Amino acid sequence: MEVITVESQAFKDLTAKINTIAKFVAAIQSKAEEEPEDGWVDSYEVCTFLKISGRTLQLLRSSHSINYSQIRGKVFYRISEIQRLLQDNVIRRSDEHLQDLIKNHQLYVEQRRNLKTDK
Repeated sequence: MEVITVESQAFKDLTAKINTIAKFVAAIQSKAEEEPEDGWVDSYEVCTFLKISGRTLQLLRSSHSINYSQIRGKVFYRISEIQRLLQDNVIRRSDEHLQDLIKNHQLYVEQRRNLKTDK
């Protein structure tokens, strides 16, 4: 066994650097666990998930609304890119609009029930 001697201050500096690296690695690992894995999906999976046609997906690519990769004619998309597309196109409404929608839906349901009971 070999014994290596190091000055006290150099040892403290070395341990501080190791602790800094350990904290950085732990932070990266916790961030990776919080975020879903950013894998690749093909056009069929995107169309199925978004309930859109292949032509609609082609229009999104043509208008540069979505980024993609193409390998030998097969098109792939990152999951994060699909999430970005959905987030960018979220339509935000006020609570007043939401309450009107709920009220109109309830009226519609009541009218449909009345029509069924009249028959």
